[in-house]
Amino acid sequence: MSEENKNVVGRWFKEFWGNPWNPRIINELATSDIVVHYPMHEPKRGRAAVEKFITEFREAFPDLNFWGVGDLIAEGDLVVGRWEGGGTHTGPAFSDFRLGSLPAASGRKMTFAGTTVLRVREGRIAEELGQEDALTAMFQLGLIRLPEQDGAATRPGGELPAGWNNMPGYPEGPR
Repeated sequence: MSEENKNVVGRWFKEFWGNPWNPRIINELATSDIVVHYPMHEPKRGRAAVEKFITEFREAFPDLNFWGVGDLIAEGDLVVGRWEGGGTHTGPAFSDFRLGSLPAASGRKMTFAGTTVLRVREGRIAEELGQEDALTAMFQLGLIRLPEQDGAATRPGGELPAGWNNMPGYPEGPR
């Protein structure tokens, strides 16, 4: 069963997240009650919501492409895979990010990686639960910014304590 599930997930990664993508893969490999969760987006429930999400995502990022990295790991009905990829926002405005919206054709590029756990039920994807490097993607897209440097502090949290250099084990201070 594990090898069969890995084959299903491999196809899903390639045909749902890859470029070119296959829109028919949703009806072919997703259960009718599929749930897709990623931190950057609200959860999507059901084939119609998943199809709307990926269609709008791909319209906004026409070169969107994600691919598997390394081996898939399977146990029972779960398959875990690592991936990386991204795309360039050259399409219409996109408002599905939890942290904000992009205006039309911002020209911003995002490249990031993540890990996804997929639940396979009767040969179909029932759930996709991912953790992505949302901070990197949101920074690249301009939806979050680094705090301004005021010159007083060169590291997060401010200056090091005066006695730091006298701490046992750190005769010369941190490197």
